[in-house]
Amino acid sequence: MYNKVILVGNLTRDIELRYSQGGMAIANTAIATSRKFTVNGEKKEEVCFVDITFFARSAEIANQYLKKGSKILVEGRLNFDQWVDQNGQKRSKHSVVVETMQMLDSKNDNQNSGNYPAQQNQAGQQNYQQQAQSYQQPNQQQQSYSQNRAMPESSSVPEIDIDEDEIPF
Repeated sequence: MYNKVILVGNLTRDIELRYSQGGMAIANTAIATSRKFTVNGEKKEEVCFVDITFFARSAEIANQYLKKGSKILVEGRLNFDQWVDQNGQKRSKHSVVVETMQMLDSKNDNQNSGNYPAQQNQAGQQNYQQQAQSYQQPNQQQQSYSQNRAMPESSSVPEIDIDEDEIPF
């Protein structure tokens, strides 16, 4: 059997992080997805709200970087939950257990939101600078290799200039 769900939408609430007795992180939230369609010439929009659950390191990452309104793509499996409420009624719902996620908000959206402390912004900028330097280092090694083989400098690999705004995370 195959059980795979892919959703793109916005979080409807902030992440609720907790830890199991074994120390594994568990994060819960919900995602809203929408579908636009036309019926008899009338434009309509249908919104679907789905509870999602992250586990382990992805739960901690989601808690650190995501908030209400964050745009996200999640892949996971559909899960059927059943329980008895306080009144003795049997209740059930479907939810998605997230296996992979991709944050779709741009870096500028996160910085402009004002919800990230200055220390995280500074650490993130240093991380972007380090990554940009690491992208340039292999090019320098490639140039020295091409020079050792007596190739003209014009055929060496050009240096890539990466702007921080181009990095998607």
